[in-house]
Amino acid sequence: MISLAGRDILHAWGKFAFTGVGLGLLVGVTLTMAGVYRGMVDDARVLLDNSGADLWVVQQDTLGPYAESSSLPDDTWRSIRNLHGVARVANVTYLTMQVRTVAPTPPREVRAMVVGISADGVGQPGHPGYLVAGRHITRSHYEAVADIATRFQLGDRVRIRRNVYTVVGLTRRMVSSGGDPMLFVPIKDAQAAQFLKDNDALLRSRGRTAQNPTLNRPGVPGLLEAVLATQTSNSSVNAVLVQVEAGTDAETVAAPIRRWKRFTVYTRAQMQEILIAKLIATSARQIGMFLVILAAVSAAIVAFIIYTLTMGKIREIAVLKLIGTRNRTIAAMILQQALGLGVIGFVVGKISATVWAPYFPKYVLLEPGDALRGFIAVMLICIVASALAIQAALKVDPAEAIGG
Repeated sequence: MISLAGRDILHAWGKFAFTGVGLGLLVGVTLTMAGVYRGMVDDARVLLDNSGADLWVVQQDTLGPYAESSSLPDDTWRSIRNLHGVARVANVTYLTMQVRTVAPTPPREVRAMVVGISADGVGQPGHPGYLVAGRHITRSHYEAVADIATRFQLGDRVRIRRNVYTVVGLTRRMVSSGGDPMLFVPIKDAQAAQFLKDNDALLRSRGRTAQNPTLNRPGVPGLLEAVLATQTSNSSVNAVLVQVEAGTDAETVAAPIRRWKRFTVYTRAQMQEILIAKLIATSARQIGMFLVILAAVSAAIVAFIIYTLTMGKIREIAVLKLIGTRNRTIAAMILQQALGLGVIGFVVGKISATVWAPYFPKYVLLEPGDALRGFIAVMLICIVASALAIQAALKVDPAEAIGG
């Protein structure tokens, strides 16, 4: 049987192909938006995997250290280390900030999460799991390991607050929940960068403290000096990461910390819930709205072009009816055109999304399952969008073939 849809597509192939490419770009954007969400979820999971922790001990009644700020005394780990079932513990600090290079020139800036880790604890929780170049941090000051997404190179010198650090190692896929690459530095330096005031602020604070009459009482010697000493200390961390022994239930270890140490403790499942259900929930809803809008726009485009193509051949449809062609055959012709347009659009969209995804500033994860669901959605949209054109075609009077 002659393919009426095929012949009609060949007759107006330019308009049909151009429309397919336009639809394909919309499909590509839709797949990319889904990939952005998948990338955000994967970033959150990678953050937890890279921490190497089974438990996160944070300030009481906070969602720290990723979703909220958290501050703990840096000696907290000592009391946790002695608990039954604990294999390893480590202090850690997290600070998202702009980091810039001072050498080589010209300087570059990048938004990064600065992670404070112990310099002598390779393999401890919080440390980068592997390096792609260089070595781990071995000194207690002024060395850094950077994720390659920062585009730093070995030997680069970067400034964090008042200090300059030399990049001695490079790692890969170490990112925050927001997709920012990580920069690992010794924890003492990270504490100073996060908690220590700058020189001018210290001078002003000391001046106000020295003028406080309650700190200069004759009967309390040394009180003023003690207060001034605390203003220059930086003995806080954001969290204590805990690894439990093999075969030990993490919740069993967490319970006594919550009860007796008076800290909030999250297991991996709870922390993943915080990152995905709370931290990126708004972004997920926003992406969902974009997907709905893009689907509606795609349906409108397909409906418009199929309706236009159908209205452009009203006389041909009337002739088909006049010679006895069944309505089912005419409807199938229009539906085939719509589905053909959808196939072209999906192929162009999938190729486009694959090509431009690596150039996005944030990680875009294109999953095969999303592509399959996208293909089904495009086909359904094309079927629905062709309904208007089919309805118009079936209302054509065969007499128009003679009267035209």
